Amino acid sequence: MFKYFESLVDPYVDYSETDTPPTRIWPFLWDFSQPFKGVFVLAAIMSLVVASIEVGLIYYMGRVVDLLGTSPEEFWATYGTEVILVALFVLLARPLLQMMDVVLLNNTILPNFGTLIRWRSHKHVLRQSVGWFENDFAGRIANRIMQTPRSAGEVIFQVFDAISFSLAYLLGAAVLLMVADVRLLVPLVLWFALYAALVVWTVKRIGPASKAASDARSQLTGKVVDAYTNIHSVKMFAHHERELDYAKAAIENTRRTFMREMRLFTIMDVVLVFLNGLLIVGVVGWAIALWTQGAASVGVVAAATALTLRLNAMTGWIMWALTSFFQELGVVAEGMETIAQPITLVDAKDARPLQIAKGEIAVRDLTHHYGRDSGGLDNISMTIRPGEKVGLVGRSGAGKSTLVKLLLRFYDPESGRIEIDGQDIMQVTQDSLRLNIGMVQQDSSLLHRSVRENILYGRPEATEAQMIEAAKQAQAHDFILDLADPEGRTGYEAQVGERGVKLSGGQRQRVTLARVILKNAPILLLDEATSALDSEVEAAIQDTLYKMMEGKTVIAIAHRLSTIAEMDRILVLDDGKIVEDGPHDALLAQGGLYSEFWARQSGGFIGAEAAE
Repeated sequence: MFKYFESLVDPYVDYSETDTPPTRIWPFLWDFSQPFKGVFVLAAIMSLVVASIEVGLIYYMGRVVDLLGTSPEEFWATYGTEVILVALFVLLARPLLQMMDVVLLNNTILPNFGTLIRWRSHKHVLRQSVGWFENDFAGRIANRIMQTPRSAGEVIFQVFDAISFSLAYLLGAAVLLMVADVRLLVPLVLWFALYAALVVWTVKRIGPASKAASDARSQLTGKVVDAYTNIHSVKMFAHHERELDYAKAAIENTRRTFMREMRLFTIMDVVLVFLNGLLIVGVVGWAIALWTQGAASVGVVAAATALTLRLNAMTGWIMWALTSFFQELGVVAEGMETIAQPITLVDAKDARPLQIAKGEIAVRDLTHHYGRDSGGLDNISMTIRPGEKVGLVGRSGAGKSTLVKLLLRFYDPESGRIEIDGQDIMQVTQDSLRLNIGMVQQDSSLLHRSVRENILYGRPEATEAQMIEAAKQAQAHDFILDLADPEGRTGYEAQVGERGVKLSGGQRQRVTLARVILKNAPILLLDEATSALDSEVEAAIQDTLYKMMEGKTVIAIAHRLSTIAEMDRILVLDDGKIVEDGPHDALLAQGGLYSEFWARQSGGFIGAEAAE
């Protein structure tokens, strides 16, 4: 039975993706609710049925009180069949109807609605640009992806479990009292007006307070995760106390926003107790007054008493449900600040896969300053011929990394263009562009997965033999066989830890190299590819790199100039411009900036004096 209801909606069903999600909360939730429309209608009907049964039972208990005024013989002779049928309904039909209501909420809606939002939100966020991620805390992004679906599910749950049920119950209660005596409606209507005013007052304040508290929690999560992610730096600089102070401000802000939120709940509770007292005294007192006048039976008094006591018990739950409803809406609104952000770096409408025949790279009047007045690149042009190996040299901030990021289309240029084999990279799909580029970075971070999974990330369909061969070429196979993690996994199955922290810098670099070797892309980008290796391993890896470069177009960034001296050409960047271009010997002969770098090297690196 559970499997049937759990599979009524597929949270991974195909849908039409959009680059610009709704930015208002109800259209946002409505967009996610499309696969659930039929289930929502059925849940609303079942909520109405369950509420009607509850009110009907209270009415029938009042009828039973009146019927007990007869003798036992007359009671069973006249009403015995009726009572037995009602008892059978309560024992058999009522649990089935209640189960239908509960199973739709607990087994169909709650698990699948949150999963659908989490899946689609994660899919949307993964499509954001690298620059988008660089402008936020990874911890806060993850926190919003995790808490928004839960809160959205709670919103839907409260709609059907509390709000629709309570409205149906209140309507049924009004009908019951009106049938008994229309005058009994007066205290109920007055109470409801005051209760509605309390709800409006609370809701108006709880939404913003909840959003502030949720945002404070996300800020705190981001700061804490930032410290944990960079725990090596925290320990290395002995900044334990500084990190505590940094986090304490966020923790205190979270406490204060939560306290403001809880004050509202306290005020609500106190006022609600007073209003419920008015409800009990008003309805029951009036029923007793009518009974004393002979205008109402004992059963009416009993039913009115049971009804008001039930409403008294429900109102606290309803109020908490409503405040929870708007509280969770606040969390959803806060999460939308991340989840509903539009995708700004998108494929062109008619984008086609990149087709590489030769591997020529042409840069034409390229400018990019990250929206600032300086930094980045300033109107550069160049052509890298098919199979040519080009080194990039320059001071920190000269524009080397910017060029690589633009080539990978992590950013779009502010002006100009980059062409690969005559194809503007802004007119091809991003995935096809990056599939044709292999890159080894100086910061060789790995996924928190096994060595095997990290290497196969370069080409998931590769065979075991191809993966091992790539590891051997990267001088990684031998040390991989000796790996073991705390869970007892060894060799290629060993986990490398977050960002590969369980491996040394040189080991991470070699696994990264193996991944790129396995990818075997026609264009190769190297950003200080051997910077983390010792001299002996670097010499062996250099041979591997030169083999990798055969037949490929290569761009290599290096501060250790000896690693690029054998390149076909070397481009010297300074202040976002190409100031020198030529082979190593020719640039030395010019006596320009490259010659200064070479002369002032210390240990093979561009010296601080040159930067000055």
